[in-house]
Amino acid sequence: MNVFNIYLPVAGIEFNAILLISIGFCVGVLGGFFGVGGGWIVTPALNIFGFHMAFAIGTDLSNIFGQTIGAVKKHQKMGNIDWKLGLISIATSIVGLELGSDLIIALEKAGDVGLVVRWCYMFLLWGLGSYMLHDYFDSRQKVSATDSRNGAGEEAKQRPKLSERLHRISIPPMISFPASGIEGVSIWMILLIFLFTGFMSGFLGVGGGFIIMPALVYLIGLPTAVAVGTSLVTVLFSGAYGCLTYALKGRVEIVAAVIMLIGASIGAQVGSTAVKYVKGYGIRLLFSVMIILAGFSVAIEQVYKITQNQVFQTYAGVVLMGTAMSMSVIIIATLVADARKERNRASIK
Repeated sequence: MNVFNIYLPVAGIEFNAILLISIGFCVGVLGGFFGVGGGWIVTPALNIFGFHMAFAIGTDLSNIFGQTIGAVKKHQKMGNIDWKLGLISIATSIVGLELGSDLIIALEKAGDVGLVVRWCYMFLLWGLGSYMLHDYFDSRQKVSATDSRNGAGEEAKQRPKLSERLHRISIPPMISFPASGIEGVSIWMILLIFLFTGFMSGFLGVGGGFIIMPALVYLIGLPTAVAVGTSLVTVLFSGAYGCLTYALKGRVEIVAAVIMLIGASIGAQVGSTAVKYVKGYGIRLLFSVMIILAGFSVAIEQVYKITQNQVFQTYAGVVLMGTAMSMSVIIIATLVADARKERNRASIK
């Protein structure tokens, strides 16, 4: 495979172009389907395969910006975006992103920034994934009980307990989001959520999406499909700003980003289309399993850094790419199967 290796002048390393395209495609599928930028895959993947952490984050943010454009257009056509909520998030997210990127540069100068970032990844991925997995089974039991009583069980009527509690906080000014079915929520809660997700975007290079999507579902109470589309709006703008701020700091490998974008632009269309065929709870289940497995990959990479045993680095890459590819295959298979069923029903009519 060395024939596909290319020299990346900014990062000063050689990297396999086929691997970059594969990473981009998987991230595009997962980003369009889950409403995330894919940084929790790309940043550790690039780091595992040879990028310094700061270059991995900056390059990933530039790729996030490019591949999210197509996904946003697709979700807009399907009516999955609450533009009012998405646009409110942008200014606050950018403030948080600048704070996060400044902290990364400071840690880079002080010592091993990769160690800090990897521990943060593990904590967030496992904590968030475990919570979502627990909520999935708890919510499915409630929906089954509702179905048995009255024959209906809509996701929108099963709002998480956290969002119900936060909706009771009545610190003015209050704001409503009709497109999401949200009435009378404190704008301060919204701003704090996006300040935090913006900070994590700059600190971890994740585009904020893998935190924003669950936050929109569990803290604000959006239906899953709308949360996916709306989170992509924030990911788009935070990715654009993150790309700019890291580029100005000389931490973006533009050649690698462009190559990844080839695969990502195709994958984003596939993932966005699949959303209309998978129910909200199914999206949550796949998302939770995916980020838990991604957390194990980062943990294995941490073991490698401690032991310097090359085997652990290989395992980390296998787990990470295996997770991304497996989820992409599941999403594509679901899309193909459900689209075929829809065509068959249409032909019968």
